[in-house]
Amino acid sequence: MPGGRLTEEDRRHIASGLAAGLDYAQIARRVGRPTSTVTREVARNGGPGGYRADLAQRATRGRDEETVREFAEQFAALMVDSGLPRMAARVLASLFTTDSGSATAAELARRLQVSPASISKAVAYLDGLEVIRRAREGRRERYAVDDNVWFEAWSDSARTTNQWAQAAERGAEIFGATTPVGARLEHMGLFFARLGRDIAGGPVDTAAGEHALTAIAALVQAGTPLTPEQLAAALDWPLDRVSSALHDGERHPDLADPVAVRGNEAGAYYVVARPDRLTTAQRRRLARNAS
Repeated sequence: MPGGRLTEEDRRHIASGLAAGLDYAQIARRVGRPTSTVTREVARNGGPGGYRADLAQRATRGRDEETVREFAEQFAALMVDSGLPRMAARVLASLFTTDSGSATAAELARRLQVSPASISKAVAYLDGLEVIRRAREGRRERYAVDDNVWFEAWSDSARTTNQWAQAAERGAEIFGATTPVGARLEHMGLFFARLGRDIAGGPVDTAAGEHALTAIAALVQAGTPLTPEQLAAALDWPLDRVSSALHDGERHPDLADPVAVRGNEAGAYYVVARPDRLTTAQRRRLARNAS
């Protein structure tokens, strides 16, 4: 009935109307619905070129549209807090919360109830950040979320963090670690070095983590560098398990904390105190005590 929820049969009529090349008004008359209802339905579910009745019907099960809109606004607000302009954030949130992950400028303008000019400006900004991609759809362009956006953001974040660490460490060398400026820069470098390793490390599953800890404990107990072959023989493990454990120990610094796994030119591995746990001054004092 007009004004109620679209039925599965309504959606099949919409899909067949789109396939026949009918406009939204013609389709709306066929199903006895307002044109705006058909327009929103198609925009939410892939657009004219990607609308499928079965997927659209499945998407409505258990989904409250008001809740979806509230989530999109909250998602956009988080992006704004992170520095993204508000309209760009709303556009990106809208794309993320659409099943197809895409929309045309006209669909975005209708969905967000803003002018096409506002959409154009926001899309240009997001395109400059390379977080969306464009595709031609007849005379129009369709904008879609780039599937690699989070990987790219992670990579950029890791690179930027490492650059901060390197710059701070270089400054500490220039001013001297015992000066106020040098000490300040050294602490800054240690912080960003740790953050960079945490970003680059990624997750490790429980079994792999246990293997890495066992390999690290064996290196500590040995007190001397061991090759993977020597470690495999000592632990009575397959060589590939040892190699994976050593790799995880190197790649995930928090797993090995407070030591770090290192390899030498001969292909042997050993453990050292994690460098970002101690300042230069602390290491020097400990070295004097050891001598």
